[in-house]
Parts: sequence; C-alpha cells; structure tokens
Amino acid sequence: MEPAFALAGILGALAVGAASPGPSFVLVARTSVAVSRRAGLAAALGMGVGGVVFAALALLGLHALLMQVDWLHAVLKLAGGVYLVWLAVRIWRGAAEPLAVAEQGDTAPAGLARPFIFGLTTQLCNPKTAIVYGSIFAALLPANPPGWLLSVLPPSVFLIEAGWYAAVALAFSAGRPRAAYLRFKSWIDRVAATAIGALGLRLVADATTPAP
Repeated sequence: MEPAFALAGILGALAVGAASPGPSFVLVARTSVAVSRRAGLAAALGMGVGGVVFAALALLGLHALLMQVDWLHAVLKLAGGVYLVWLAVRIWRGAAEPLAVAEQGDTAPAGLARPFIFGLTTQLCNPKTAIVYGSIFAALLPANPPGWLLSVLPPSVFLIEAGWYAAVALAFSAGRPRAAYLRFKSWIDRVAATAIGALGLRLVADATTPAP
C-alpha cells in the first residue's frame, strides 16, 4: 500500500474509533457542562496527548508484545478497570452534591491542570484503545514506512483525538446542555457513573478470568 493511502486509512480508522462513545466521551462531556468550556477543552487536550502516547507505543510494537505476553495484557486490563471503577464511584458519590458552576471562561489557567490530567489518565487507562491503535497500525502501516510517515502520524493522531473531543466540549458547554445538566445532575451523573463503572468491571473480569 502506498504510504499516502496508508496514512489516510489509518487516520480514517482512528477518527471512527475516537467518535465511538466511551468513558472518554462521557468524561469530556460531563466536564464541559459541569465545570466550564475551558475545562472541557483541557480534558480534550489530555485525550489528544494520550492518543499520541498510544500511537508511539503502537509504532514501537506494543501490540505485538501484548499478544505474546498474556500476563502483561491482563495487568494493563486490571489497572485500567480499577481506575475506571474508582472514577465511577467518585462520580456517583458526588451526584447528589450541589454544583456551583462558573460562567464560561471563568476557569483560571491553573485550574485546567486537573481536567487535563483526568483526560490523559482516562485515555491511558483504557487498554482497549491500545489494542485498537496496535491493530490499525499492524493492518495498515507499510512494512517499511518512510520517515515522513512516521513523523506525520503522531501530530495527526493528536489533531484527530483532541479535535474530536474539543468539538464535544464546545457542543456540551453550550447554554442548553449546561442548563439541562444542572437540572438533572444527579440522574446524569449516575448514568455516567454506571456506564464507566460497567466498562471498568468488565475489564477487571476479563483480566481475572483464566484463558480457556
């Protein structure tokens, strides 16, 4: 496959994967409506950086390593699952708490580090994302990719991941979604916590179930 076509195929497949609903989507959307637009954008940047990390690991052959070393794959699943369950419990426990929402743009720059770290950690603690990246690269990347392709992939991945979640942040930080969230905060938070927790428990179960 020609490198240019390979790049287009890889980026297209990653874009479809990024747009699929999951814990990252829930986190960015909730941060945008519950905190501020800037906090949501900070979380989106964290997702973009996490995507670049996965892209780099895929290029280094992590996917092949995980397929050969079962216990390492299980450890990553367990760690990711435990983190997502912890995040779900945290969201559920805070569902009934009243929320003082700042006006758009009032978040101080220093306050953006926390949503950025949450976004990055959530992205990195989903081992399925690592498998998706590795599978796409293994299927579409040429056997001997040129240097320009290896150089273009990481920033392109960042633009796809951060760009998509930035769009989510902008959409959910608009007036109507924020007003709806404030009105139904306890229910929305519990639904989000249930979705994230279910994924975490599934990862934990997969990691602790002996292979047939």
